[in-house]
Amino acid sequence: MEDGNRLQVVMFPWLATGHLIPFLQLSKLLAEKGHKIFFVSTPRNLNRLPKIPKQLSSEIILVSFPFPHVPNLPSCAESSTDVPYTKQQLLKKGFDLLEPPLTTFLESSKPDWIFYDYASHWLPSVAARLGISCAFFSLFTAACLSYIGPPSALMTIGDPRSKAEDFTVVPKWIPFESDLVFRLHEVTKYVEKTEEDETGPSDLIRFGFAAGGSDVVIIRSSPEFEPEWFNLLHDQLYKKPIIPVGFLPPIVEHNEEDDNIDGHEWSNIKEWLDKQKVHSVVYVAIGTEASLSGEELKELALGLENSTLPFFWVLNKIPGSTKNALDMLPDGFQERVKNRGIIHGGWAPQVKILSHDSVGGFMTHCGWNSIIEGLTFGRVLILLPILNEQGLNSRLLHGKKLGLEIPRKEQDGSFTWASVAESMRTAMVDDSGVSWRNRAREIRYLFGDVDRNNCFVARLVNYLTENKKARVP
Repeated sequence: MEDGNRLQVVMFPWLATGHLIPFLQLSKLLAEKGHKIFFVSTPRNLNRLPKIPKQLSSEIILVSFPFPHVPNLPSCAESSTDVPYTKQQLLKKGFDLLEPPLTTFLESSKPDWIFYDYASHWLPSVAARLGISCAFFSLFTAACLSYIGPPSALMTIGDPRSKAEDFTVVPKWIPFESDLVFRLHEVTKYVEKTEEDETGPSDLIRFGFAAGGSDVVIIRSSPEFEPEWFNLLHDQLYKKPIIPVGFLPPIVEHNEEDDNIDGHEWSNIKEWLDKQKVHSVVYVAIGTEASLSGEELKELALGLENSTLPFFWVLNKIPGSTKNALDMLPDGFQERVKNRGIIHGGWAPQVKILSHDSVGGFMTHCGWNSIIEGLTFGRVLILLPILNEQGLNSRLLHGKKLGLEIPRKEQDGSFTWASVAESMRTAMVDDSGVSWRNRAREIRYLFGDVDRNNCFVARLVNYLTENKKARVP
């Protein structure tokens, strides 16, 4: 590559695994095309990243900034997986304190572009002052960004929605019919302010400044998947370049270093999966940040049991809790399902499991990363949104007949084991779910085709090359 076309790009993701990994995926794709990447985060987050391939190690430079001290935040907490949901605002407070060291680094490195996340509301003004082109890299759908609203309003008056009920109706700026709304329990549990939110800007204000101050918005999605939402963003809400980067589908890599993970060997998991019938297993995982109450955990367990379907359940430690999730399961549950289900404690190789032929369905918390991984392999989705934007993702997928949402009470979000079992059987085996299963398998061409998705990245590179500012001398 000629030096004139070789880009220098700084990546600065939010401190969550579900954000770090896609930023790294895009970094690898850009590095493969000959561009230099500086990947900036804190020490513990960088240590958690997958190893960078040897052939790209000279093109992707990891830049580590110590995480600032924040009162009432555990000293070892550097990621959203390290703290309960109620401490997330304190984590963002520490994240905001990274502005000075990042500014100093940008002044010295003089990159062509900086890619940043929704939480970096302060970064566009820094980039503008330094003459560096900046891109808001959204790991949220175009539909989700549309629901959040026009940046111009968020940057001036903030979000006009002040009551929980305001979030349960379609926003006035969406001009077409839609059911993309939050349920009341999703809002009251996770969207309304807590006392600690007062320590800094709300997430919606962060989104407003991140998008509004950018030179371009890059979205991990495709106009073919959500055309109406891309059009709305481009034509009415953002009125600036909107570049889809595709879904960045996961690549299944089988190497010996990955076979032993936290003491759980992939070979043992694969041995169990190999014994199951094709498309018979439901993979169950609700993410590393989401958590269920004790009662919800019991209902979910009884639903898995009464579905009579084989399942592989990843049961993570409850964030910020000393309770053992296994101890919260119904009495005798593990003994009753031992010949049909696996309860796996801790992290699991999700992509490898979803890629296995015995897996047919995926019960998910509706994080966008997990959705992409499930649909990449054509797995029908069983939707159990827990926090953040997951309710919006669930509505979007249900509307496109790519997943069935487990029915819950509007007020408190409670659900029954019967509704879990019925949703599972509809998705996996009942005649009424045939169209859902077929639709999930058909969509693989969109989500999982690596060449198709790489075309988006190639178009992004052309845009970045043609629209970078003159490098600061």
